[in-house]
Amino acid sequence: MKLMKARRQCEILEIIGREKIENQRELAAMLKNSGLNVTQATISRDIKELGIIKTSCGKHLFRYILPADQSVSSAENRLGRIFRESVIGVELSENLIVIRTYPGGAQAVALAIDQAGWEEIIGTVGGDDTILVVIKPKKLALSMQKRFENLIRG
Repeated sequence: MKLMKARRQCEILEIIGREKIENQRELAAMLKNSGLNVTQATISRDIKELGIIKTSCGKHLFRYILPADQSVSSAENRLGRIFRESVIGVELSENLIVIRTYPGGAQAVALAIDQAGWEEIIGTVGGDDTILVVIKPKKLALSMQKRFENLIRG
């Protein structure tokens, strides 16, 4: 179940990032084209969990977008929830942290990390089930690993 949800939410993020989606019906159609059949209720829950918002893009026209400036507490709450649902392990090497997720979950987790805005993180690279997190300075890498592990435990 978690695997399907992570894959679906990752696909939603990708679709909204590249397409102008005006409503949930359009999003459901795009997901179906990607091989994911979902209900409107599921899409509605995913939109809320991912922090996606609807914005005006012209007269009587709207589209879904990712929020550019979430509050810190909102981003941190989302990060914790996504970690508990998607992350299966965290490993440290020098100033690099490798985070393992269920297949299809890395993009959503990497986005949540980026949106948290932690100053110690230079950047993330997310694949399908693996995220590389670059920490600076190196002396903070161990404390960042513990911070990520605490997110998994809740």
